[in-house]
Amino acid sequence: MYTFDIDTNAPKSELYAEMVRSADAMTSGEPDAVANMANIAALLWAFLPDVNWTGFYRVVDGELVLGPFQGKAACIRIPFGQGVCGAAAQSGETQLVADVHVFPGHIACDANSASELVVPVKHNGTVIAVIDLDSPTLNRFDTEDAKGVELLAQMIADRI
Repeated sequence: MYTFDIDTNAPKSELYAEMVRSADAMTSGEPDAVANMANIAALLWAFLPDVNWTGFYRVVDGELVLGPFQGKAACIRIPFGQGVCGAAAQSGETQLVADVHVFPGHIACDANSASELVVPVKHNGTVIAVIDLDSPTLNRFDTEDAKGVELLAQMIADRI
């Protein structure tokens, strides 16, 4: 069992630095990608305030397929280029969406989601997965959140 003492009231840079250290401790030496994604999704769920979904979509045969997550049941398959996750996978760029209802082609897996942050996970320059965070609050995520999750994505890229 892992126990982490992460201060959710700390400045975001400290919060994410501690989550990266915690994720590193959990995944170091563990070769199973699904287990690592599951623990990281749980870590994000436990320590990020005001989220209603945290998890992964994996690249499988040219499309995104649902991976380990925390939250309500979700869409299983997402084509590249569709929705926020598909846009991140296709472009290889982080998608920071203040209001998902105005995002062209948004896929509403959970009608309660209002904002979203999706960060591609790249291994050797190729997108292998995306980390998807949803919130029921408009403008929940900012560039500090994006930078923090990007650091996490870089750290786990060779572990998933």
